Amino acid sequence: MSSPIIRVANLGKKYVLDTKGIIGKPYRRLSEDLVEAIKRPFCKASQSANGRLKKEEFWALHNVSFEVGAGEVIGIIGRNGAGKSTLLKVLSRITEPSQGRVCLSGRVASLLEVGTGFHPELTGRENIFLNGAVLGMTGAEVRRKFNEIVAFAEAEKFLETPVKHYSSGMYMRLAFAVAAHLQPEILLVDEVLAVGDAQFQKKCLGKMSEVSHGGRTVLFVSHNMAVVQALCQRAIWLDHGALEFDGPVLETISQYLGSAPIDDEGKRRIQFVGSEDRVRLRDLIIRSPEWSATGKVPCNGRVEILLLLEVLEKVPYMHFELQLKDRYGAKKTSISSREHACADLGQVGAYEIRIEIPAFPATPGVYDWYLELCGDLFFHVPLVKYERLCPFEVLARNMPGAGYPYEAYHGDYVVDGTISVSCNGSRI
Repeated sequence: MSSPIIRVANLGKKYVLDTKGIIGKPYRRLSEDLVEAIKRPFCKASQSANGRLKKEEFWALHNVSFEVGAGEVIGIIGRNGAGKSTLLKVLSRITEPSQGRVCLSGRVASLLEVGTGFHPELTGRENIFLNGAVLGMTGAEVRRKFNEIVAFAEAEKFLETPVKHYSSGMYMRLAFAVAAHLQPEILLVDEVLAVGDAQFQKKCLGKMSEVSHGGRTVLFVSHNMAVVQALCQRAIWLDHGALEFDGPVLETISQYLGSAPIDDEGKRRIQFVGSEDRVRLRDLIIRSPEWSATGKVPCNGRVEILLLLEVLEKVPYMHFELQLKDRYGAKKTSISSREHACADLGQVGAYEIRIEIPAFPATPGVYDWYLELCGDLFFHVPLVKYERLCPFEVLARNMPGAGYPYEAYHGDYVVDGTISVSCNGSRI
């Protein structure tokens, strides 16, 4: 077995934060600032005069260790502030680690921020050569790939234009094209693909897949779990700077998405965004003759959803949208009271809303419910959003007349129907 192309051992990155203390006047005179400046060298680093300034350590990464083989495509996932971008910056040698070590065997190209390594006053043509030089490429290598880079970025018309006039999308196109076409052994990509349009994102993902099949290594940071699953075979989950899980991509994503906050009673706590001052969710209940206590339901089974809402203040044109999402956060379908002949929900009071689904159409997999309570007739303006309300699993089972069960690979939905065959011709 060949040696790893990336080795990370006990990696840590520490930052020292200057934080203001709670003691101090709302404003200060110039004479006080001058006196404090004179006294500062004689004060301890942990605190300044009058307790106005304190030093605080923050570990963006702590004891992170893993290895990556040549040709692997690794997804780096985690919540905001988990240390994903810091990890890529350390691997790119943009910042030095505070502890541990990183060993890289090969040339590294990184696309961490839109336009990194570009000079705004230079043209697109000049920046291709500049960025190539920053990545350690020779002029001959850049010239050899120049036409491919320009064609991929679709920047033929703007080559002689200073990049300061480029949009963020154009910046990203050219930056990604340079990084992907100059044949590094290791490609590091942060969540910059969100800047581009859908068609270009598809091109970028195809190029990264092509890069990996060519034996090069890709580390890809993204919040889009569907993209991570499609592109990567393995994923690393970072949480608060520590490596929480490292394994096959589906298992890692499942662990990550199942890590919702847990309350003192060991139950999953609902996450919500917005204000519950005017309207709030009291409960969401799932009922079904085939529903088990473990949160599982057979595909195409009968499901009844009970929404208990409380309106505390009159909300004109009050309506709700209940969304079904898969474990990657992709919306599969939604149920909205605005599209149904529902009674006015905006009057003060408690409401019990019953939704009946005769045959739940989702194929086997893990799903969750999201709820938005809105207060506008023409625009979808949520007053409060509830996330990850009720995780459940749809199980495979044989449909009537089917010889084998419906599985996830059949697609997103089960189509329950019949097929009849007739033949009016002669057999050949």
